Amino acid sequence: MDETTADLARIAAEMEVWDESATADSVPVERGRMASLARKLGRGLGSGAKGGAVSLADRLVDAAPRIKVRDVATLRAHHPDAASAEELADRIAAAGARASSAVGAGAGAAAMMPVPPSMPVEIAAELLAVAAVEFKMIAELYEAYGQPAHGNAKQRSLAYLNVWSHRRGLDVTKPATIVALSKGAALRTSLRKRLTRAGVRKLPSLTPFMIGAAAGAYVNRKDTARLAQEIRRDLRERPPTDPDYWRRALPPARPEPPAKRRYGRTPKPKPGPEPER
Repeated sequence: MDETTADLARIAAEMEVWDESATADSVPVERGRMASLARKLGRGLGSGAKGGAVSLADRLVDAAPRIKVRDVATLRAHHPDAASAEELADRIAAAGARASSAVGAGAGAAAMMPVPPSMPVEIAAELLAVAAVEFKMIAELYEAYGQPAHGNAKQRSLAYLNVWSHRRGLDVTKPATIVALSKGAALRTSLRKRLTRAGVRKLPSLTPFMIGAAAGAYVNRKDTARLAQEIRRDLRERPPTDPDYWRRALPPARPEPPAKRRYGRTPKPKPGPEPER
């Protein structure tokens, strides 16, 4: 696993920071990782828009199987107060939006530096980081609604990347669908188009005005929240693959801790009344 792939997996994992199931420094750490990711991408990206998009799509495909996706049992254990799939999905979507916002803040702050030639690289780094966060969010939404993709890690990751590229909650529960979505050439074409459109949309707003962290955070949060709404709307229309999945994923009840024993000298019994003489 190269360093860029490892960085993307770590950035996606920080979604768990934002749903309060893990602890870590937030934006300051993210900002440093964004700068590091941008430097690595600058060395690897091909020249020209087409070469850059091809390279970004390939990196995303390589990173996706290595991004940790929590199953529904783990998600329920991390969110024991979520009483339904909708409540759990609310937390996943909110965490994804906050993580994407943190990425935008880091990239936006880096864009404020007076180095205009580096702007396309900063945008490329942000696009990949946001895609990694949204990939994890999408996969965990499928888990929350009881519709996880089947197959091995690579097949599942390709299925969820298709969902991300189409911005639709595709049915990934059928083996035939997984095979169809695993066609690498078609997926890479779709990913390139999605990344190129997103990059072109960001470029005019960033380059002339050099907007900073607040604007980058706002735009990313809004886009990721909208994506979550679109995916959830499609997932609600289909029943879970296992009607009993929610109960089966219930975390086991924690046993009551044993009562603490008090150690020390046994107190002396109180003297009784004096016997009559």
